[in-house]
Amino acid sequence: MAQVVWAEPALQDLEAIADFIALDDPVAAKCLVRKVFEKVDQLTDFPESGTRPRELKSTPYRRLLGKPLLLYYRIDQPTVYIVHVVRGERQFNIERIKAHDK
Repeated sequence: MAQVVWAEPALQDLEAIADFIALDDPVAAKCLVRKVFEKVDQLTDFPESGTRPRELKSTPYRRLLGKPLLLYYRIDQPTVYIVHVVRGERQFNIERIKAHDK
């Protein structure tokens, strides 16, 4: 069983997204955050359940889809580090992920 650790920048990403949604619908924002944490909880038992898309193939990062968000993480057995959270429609940028993983 893996331990999941959230990097502070990833928590800040999620908080900023939830705050923006909460401006129009606080209930939806809470629901989204709850769904994200439920999705991330699956990584304790299945740390490799996320995909390694083409743009991540040569990196240690994987991506977990938590619609409408993308959750980027890396596995350093026995720990899974959540390093970046972004809305799915944002353009992919590996440098942003690497910058969050510090």
